[in-house]
Amino acid sequence: MKLDNLVQIAHNCVVGENTVMSAQVGVAGSTKIGRWCMMAGQVGVAGHAVIADRTTGAAKAGIAGSIIKEGTTVLGIPAFDARRFARSQAVFRNLPQMSQDVEALKKEIAQLKEQLNLKTE
Repeated sequence: MKLDNLVQIAHNCVVGENTVMSAQVGVAGSTKIGRWCMMAGQVGVAGHAVIADRTTGAAKAGIAGSIIKEGTTVLGIPAFDARRFARSQAVFRNLPQMSQDVEALKKEIAQLKEQLNLKTE
């Protein structure tokens, strides 16, 4: 195990061999971290979690629960799979325009429904 500065590991934790933790990582009590894991700077791990072998916690990840699948890379707060995170971030920056588009579509649907009701009567 290799620890950088300002790493806090609480009571009753088990950290597997060859696991590394960068600066400002915090691990809450009774957590079990597997072998060959990497925790980047400012990762936080909730208590009583079990982290699988070869898990990578990217910078500032908030790991709120157990990670079962070996070799998982997680990002975000709360942390989730890195590929899903990347796709979510791509959508996130378009949310304002998407919201406007949805509102415009709602108005258009309401107008069309109104026109259909007028024609059927």
